[in-house]
Amino acid sequence: MKPYLVSLALGLLVGVIYALFQVRSPAPPVIALVGLLGILLGEQIPPLVKQVFQRETVNTSWLHHQVKPHMFGELPKCAQVQAQDASSVRSAAERSS
Repeated sequence: MKPYLVSLALGLLVGVIYALFQVRSPAPPVIALVGLLGILLGEQIPPLVKQVFQRETVNTSWLHHQVKPHMFGELPKCAQVQAQDASSVRSAAERSS
């Protein structure tokens, strides 16, 4: 997530500099950026359609491994949730013993 924020901050800085010098940005127009977003979203459709038609065993982590890392990168996980999950697994093991 940090590289995205640094990239956004630097882009804003360059935009301000361009505005101060009153020059036009060489960046593509917004319509081109929307087209690129469409391409990224479109890449996600075939794997989803394949999954629907294959109807094999349900794999709940398929969506996490196929779509999310490609689209948004790996997001940080909350340490409290991980510790809570570990403690719930331990308590479930103790109850079954």
